[in-house]
Amino acid sequence: MGAQLRQIRARIRSVRSTAKITRAQELIASSRVAKARDRAKAAEPYTRELVLAVMALVGHGMRIDHPLLDQRPDASRVAVLAMTSDRGFCGGYNHNVIRRGQALVELLRSQGKEPVFYVVGRKGSDWFRFRSRPTVREWTGSSGAPTYETAAEIGQTLIDAFDTKTSEGGVGEVHVIFTEFETMLTQRTLVRRILPLEIEEREAPAGEGAPRSPYEFEPSAADVLDALLRKYVRGRIWRMMLTSAASEHAARRTAMTAATENAQELISMLTRQANEARQAEITTELTEIVGGAEALGHR
Repeated sequence: MGAQLRQIRARIRSVRSTAKITRAQELIASSRVAKARDRAKAAEPYTRELVLAVMALVGHGMRIDHPLLDQRPDASRVAVLAMTSDRGFCGGYNHNVIRRGQALVELLRSQGKEPVFYVVGRKGSDWFRFRSRPTVREWTGSSGAPTYETAAEIGQTLIDAFDTKTSEGGVGEVHVIFTEFETMLTQRTLVRRILPLEIEEREAPAGEGAPRSPYEFEPSAADVLDALLRKYVRGRIWRMMLTSAASEHAARRTAMTAATENAQELISMLTRQANEARQAEITTELTEIVGGAEALGHR
């Protein structure tokens, strides 16, 4: 009985140590998710204004003719950017991204397209390396707190690949797998095609038909469109990285909360087992004492 009691108490100490770690991770994630969510919301007006600027160019009669808007007949190679996390303890966050990536690979290959992967996050990088699957480029170290410089670098890398012919190692399409933050308890893993871009011309709603002011473009409308479209691609990747960071922290908070609760339940169960073992040990000792006393009394 003594050995069993010592073993149970050792397990209780171990689980309590684990609960302290998960509780600390929960508190850290709670403090970071609010900041990441605010950063994601703050980036939305930037993307929205870029879209309005492009729509202004389109709406003023400019002919849409740009490489980033080109629907390539040759899309035999397709770039897939997977946004994962650098750290673990975030439940099914990375698994969902990888799973959607696998589904996208099957879809693309059924269409006669060969995907090539670009990866954000150490977990995704490790997944590909462990399975000996090649990646074109990897970015690690900033999934939880992304910077615009990293987003711009990723965007420019994908734009350069799209500008290159597929016969020369380029790609005909660019897809991004990321996680959209909705609420603290809800995050959705999405796949979006960001290249080639799709620009839709929409008529102004009723009551908003006021005449537009004339626009002048410097140095030219084509140059302005080129700059805006490239900024738009980088801006979309920036927003995807921000909402993925918020989703990562939210998923980690949820996972650590559940882990802490499970640890507390396990501690309660082990405590009951320890009390039962101690009670059995005391009962055995009392029985031995009484038996010994009776044996002495019969001498």
